Amino acid sequence: MSVIRTSLMEIVMSELYGAQHRAMQADFETTKLADRVSEQIVLCEIPDEHRGFIESRDFFFLTTIDHRGYPTCSYKGGSTGFVKVLDQQTLAFPSLDGNGMYLSMGNITANNKVGLLFIDFETPHRVRVHGMASVSRTDPLIGEFHEAELVVRIAITEIFINCPRYIHRYQRIAASPYVPQPSCPTPPPQWKRIDAIQDALPERDKGLADKMGGVITPEEYGALVIKGQA
Repeated sequence: MSVIRTSLMEIVMSELYGAQHRAMQADFETTKLADRVSEQIVLCEIPDEHRGFIESRDFFFLTTIDHRGYPTCSYKGGSTGFVKVLDQQTLAFPSLDGNGMYLSMGNITANNKVGLLFIDFETPHRVRVHGMASVSRTDPLIGEFHEAELVVRIAITEIFINCPRYIHRYQRIAASPYVPQPSCPTPPPQWKRIDAIQDALPERDKGLADKMGGVITPEEYGALVIKGQA
């Protein structure tokens, strides 16, 4: 088993660094250090300590690649534990109602390579994940995620911790009221009241602005965002 694990780590290490990384490592005399760090922290499966950390998070950052080659970084939030560790090499999380752009989800269907950053600003601590993603409307897990539109599964390629020394410490104040909860209706977002998008809303959202107090201008919406009321 140790021989197999050593071989896997050699593969991970050789793929983690490209010529561009090696050039900079050579410039700064860190080639040996970079190899030693990757040997110590880069894994191809989820250890118990990372599993507990991931499942204790209520948000993470997701990177995907679009059709133009641009990386897209998105914040994904939910209830604590909304990212599930299915086994040592698989994660799953829900895609909830958004702004209709489907940037991250669409990107995954064209390029399934993704990165995830799980971070705790209070401790501080963070875990990075690289993997191959898939998106499904019919995933067996979809019923376990309240109001999920899609389920994303990540087949892990690499997982590792990072030094936390530059992470500023912040405290969590409150959970977002827009995170779906089985115990109460999910409030609609304020941006669906903007006058300029009323004719573009899907049929299910027609008339929603009237129920929320009427349409608003983009400037009024911006003011709500600045005040933290959106």
